Amino acid sequence: MREKELKLVITFHTTTAAMAMEKACNARSLPGRLIPVPREITSGCGMAWCAPQESREALEQAAKEEGIDVSGVYALMI
Repeated sequence: MREKELKLVITFHTTTAAMAMEKACNARSLPGRLIPVPREITSGCGMAWCAPQESREALEQAAKEEGIDVSGVYALMI
C-alpha cells in the first residue's frame, strides 16, 4: 500500500473550472493532476487538482491570473 503524504487539494464549483486549471497548469509546467474529490471534503463538481504542498503559491497565482473560480484549498494526507 502506498504511503500517504501531505498534498495540496484545490476544489472547484464546476467541471469547466477544473478543466481550465488543468490547462493552465500544463501550459505553465506546474505540478499536479486532476483527481476525484477526497471524501474528507466536498465540491460542486467532484473534481479537484492535487499537487505538492510547496506549489501552493504558484497554483493560486495561476488560478487568479486565469480567472478560475476556486471553491477551496486544502492540505490533506492522501
